[in-house]
Amino acid sequence: MTVTDTTPAPHEADAPLAPIYRLAGVTRTYRQKDRIVKALTGVDLDIAAGEFVTIQGPTGGGKSTLLQLLGALDRPSAGSVLLAGTDIAQASPAELGRLRATEIGFVFQGFNLIPTLTAHENVDMALEPLGLSRQERAARVTEALVHVGLDDRADHRPGELSGGQQQRVAIARAIVKRPRVLLADEPTGNLDESMRDEILTVLQALNAEGLTLIVVTHDSAVARRATRRLRLEKGTVRDITRTR
Repeated sequence: MTVTDTTPAPHEADAPLAPIYRLAGVTRTYRQKDRIVKALTGVDLDIAAGEFVTIQGPTGGGKSTLLQLLGALDRPSAGSVLLAGTDIAQASPAELGRLRATEIGFVFQGFNLIPTLTAHENVDMALEPLGLSRQERAARVTEALVHVGLDDRADHRPGELSGGQQQRVAIARAIVKRPRVLLADEPTGNLDESMRDEILTVLQALNAEGLTLIVVTHDSAVARRATRRLRLEKGTVRDITRTR
């Protein structure tokens, strides 16, 4: 009779996760008329794969600038921004386009849905750059809508959906590419409390499946749902708390 080793394996949470983002000495400056604006000043930050991170801070503190860098929409003035080993600061325009098309999903405060298209068609648009077959696109769109609980509203246009449902379509559009990271800028800012909680439940479920989630928010109720909270003020990032 074979004796099975029943010693429990180390819990995944006990082992450090490899960073999906690694920022080192990141500075971003802008010229505004006759003066230089320092949006970010020497930011050092690691974000592990699978984390749920929120970023809070005052208006003008650098939150949008940081999100643009994480989303490969901008480059730092100095320092490095590594996404899964690719340095956004040094990547070619084609490589940055590939990262945005395949590795990163975006969700914004405004739903940005095309009013004349159905939910299915709005989500399908995100797949156009990937060159997938019609069958694969249809399967992915259905999968994404199921994930956000809207497969029964696939044929509805935005005007026939509530605000919370429209944001869920926007989330489906972001995840249909099967990205590693979802970046969200005030995703519940246009929603009431019940709809906010509805969207947070969807986002937490996606994070529980392994999606790295980074959310900019002014809402402390949103921030409390995160596993890690950052505060960005005067261009500097401070780690407020970790809950795991």
